Amino acid sequence: MTEPSTPPSDPQPLAEAGGRSAEDAQRAADAGAGADTAADGGAALRPRVIPKRQLRISWIWLIPILAAVIGLSLVVRAWMRIGPVVTISFESADGLEVGQTKVRYKDVVIGVVKDIEVSQDRSRVLVKAQISRDSSGYVARTGTRFWVVRPRLGITGVSGLGTLLSGAYIAVDTTHTQDGASEARYYFTGLEKPPEVASDRPGRRFTVTAPDLGSLEIGSPVYYRRIQVGRVVGYDLDPGGRKVRIQIFIDAPNDKFVTRDARFWNVSGINISLNGDGLAVQTGSLAAIVSGGISFAPASDEDTARAPANAVFELKATEAEALAQPDGPAFPINLVFYQSVRGLKVGAPVDFRGMELGKVEDISLEYHQKDDDFVVMVKTVVYPSRLGAAYDSLSQDSARSGYARGAELEQLVKKGLRAQLRVANLLTGQQYVALDFFPHAAPVKFDKTAEPVELPTVPGNFDRLQQQLGNIVDKLGSVQFGAIGSDLQGLLKSLTHLSNRLNSQVAPQATATLKAAQRSLGHVDSLMAPDSALAGNLEQTLRELRAAAKSLRALADYLQAHPSSMLRGNPADVLPGQ
Repeated sequence: MTEPSTPPSDPQPLAEAGGRSAEDAQRAADAGAGADTAADGGAALRPRVIPKRQLRISWIWLIPILAAVIGLSLVVRAWMRIGPVVTISFESADGLEVGQTKVRYKDVVIGVVKDIEVSQDRSRVLVKAQISRDSSGYVARTGTRFWVVRPRLGITGVSGLGTLLSGAYIAVDTTHTQDGASEARYYFTGLEKPPEVASDRPGRRFTVTAPDLGSLEIGSPVYYRRIQVGRVVGYDLDPGGRKVRIQIFIDAPNDKFVTRDARFWNVSGINISLNGDGLAVQTGSLAAIVSGGISFAPASDEDTARAPANAVFELKATEAEALAQPDGPAFPINLVFYQSVRGLKVGAPVDFRGMELGKVEDISLEYHQKDDDFVVMVKTVVYPSRLGAAYDSLSQDSARSGYARGAELEQLVKKGLRAQLRVANLLTGQQYVALDFFPHAAPVKFDKTAEPVELPTVPGNFDRLQQQLGNIVDKLGSVQFGAIGSDLQGLLKSLTHLSNRLNSQVAPQATATLKAAQRSLGHVDSLMAPDSALAGNLEQTLRELRAAAKSLRALADYLQAHPSSMLRGNPADVLPGQ
């Protein structure tokens, strides 16, 4: 019996040895088994062993594959969140660090600084910041403002103290616009100071003009009835450079109190003035004293129409000046003074019989070739409407022509209207211009067609006093004090000679005369002594005079009782019993 051939127990090594695959080895084994079965003549079938396929990739590779998928998803997610890069120009990069400094909008991080470099002209620092894609729609637009938040100490307070621990960061302020309403922008000029008002803050901006800035600063408060309702947000010069334009922001809902006829005045610091009315002191709040301030009020309660945004108003120096009634059109008048104007200042009042009509606008020294002398030109502006009904009456009586005001003033000049400098305060020596009538003033030629007109002047009271004193000094100067001194010296010599003569001649004679008079008075005293003969005789004479007077009194009484006795005589004596 032929022993069947034993198939290989493991076809895998054969497959590897022959360089064939497992499928080829299996097919060869099946073919060999069929041949043996056929050769044996239907021998019993043996079981076929089919080995299980083995994976050539290990499960350990799933971990890096999974990590790669997660990393790729993170990269894709980060790429989807990355927005544009904006360039911000600053004067310096103080406190800014690449990769550390954040960009924040309303304290929410929306970007980070990616690079810092110096501009080509080396005048600025260019900070490149990566903005998130979600924030780029409202940040990378026209109107966005950037500034660096650092600790700052100013007159309005301390800000940015939180950056002492967290470090400086770039803050963003942007306007609220509809999508597509503003153009995309990727280059900005950063602010060196934080803006005083955010773009989304409710309220309105206005502009006030003033001759100078004074003590106002950015952040100075704006008051309405002594309550802060806004602040100063900026200032600049007008195109002509003659005035300062001050931008203010009034918070809502208080911006409705800014009407078309609103009046603004300065309440900065402490205003002390010493004038003809005495000492005046005006102060505002403590914040206004430190940082300055502006106050406003409507001119009247009747006009409640709200002023439009960015309306322009004029800033007055005091509340009284701001709330004064409108003065109407101004009328410039020039005054020429031939004497010193020391004590006269720009802004001094122009007075007419105690009523202020205007003020002095300019004082300059000029040379008149006609007079060959230096004169002081005082330029004033007056408001004739302040005269009220008197001006209306004068205007109705005057002729209506191109020189109507000059014609009106000509009539007054003919009546003696002149300008004069007067002292407003004896302590300070301040002067003002007084308009008054001087009937005895010399007539002058007045040009009513001049622009502006020139009003004649008269010397002031002090100037007249100085002139009189000068005349007296001139007269005293013409006196020959040398001759007078010589005459006085001769007179003194004569008096000395006379005094010596009196002492040598008159004095002894006077002494003898006095002694004789003394002796005479002694004799008179002896005659008037009580025990002298003259005194006794006088006493006896007085007794006799007294007795005679008594007899005369008795005779008078008898005659009064018997007036007929003057004719009949005394009646005969009648004896008793006859």
